[in-house]
Amino acid sequence: MEGTISNFKGSHKTQVHNQMIIVVPEVDSRDEAAKLVGKSVVWTSVAGKELKGEVRSAHGNSGAIRVLFETGMPGQSIGQKVKIN
Repeated sequence: MEGTISNFKGSHKTQVHNQMIIVVPEVDSRDEAAKLVGKSVVWTSVAGKELKGEVRSAHGNSGAIRVLFETGMPGQSIGQKVKIN
């Protein structure tokens, strides 16, 4: 399954660098997104380095998910594809 990185998790004044919001095209409700909790996510950089993360929770009511990565994510990752296993 594939998803697209939408943005960092954050509020008006803060930004969390190791948590990302991911939109999955096949998922369109909060209940379906909750079924993905615990799955692993892999993002591959342009240089070929793989950053791994884990789905922690659903985000909103439209099926987005919140993923906790092992390290901070670069801003260039926004808009790129990730693999969800």
